[in-house]
Amino acid sequence: MSRAKRGFKARRRRSRILLACRGYRGSRSKTFRVAKETWLRAGNFAYRDRRKRRRDFRRLWITRINAAVRMHGVKYSTFIHWLVKAEINLDRRVLADMAIHDPAGFEALVRKAESAAAGS
Repeated sequence: MSRAKRGFKARRRRSRILLACRGYRGSRSKTFRVAKETWLRAGNFAYRDRRKRRRDFRRLWITRINAAVRMHGVKYSTFIHWLVKAEINLDRRVLADMAIHDPAGFEALVRKAESAAAGS
């Protein structure tokens, strides 16, 4: 049986991976075997860190909301409970943004949630 050298398909696959590894240091961008290992590892880190970024932002938003509501004498968990009881559906990203850029509006929101929770 004759030997198959794969030719075009293999070259295209290697070129695609080496192109993705441009900018890596040393043989990580030049040698296919090392570049492929680095490329796979980088993909794993990217996948993991896309999820980690969401967790990190949620923690940041909660910290900001907590700091803002404590200025009004309320704990974060109590404030979130009031929002749920008052049926105010704002996510934490919007609440954190309000706390920083619109303190007066945020204070009004805290008072509204408090009065709605006290009334029910």
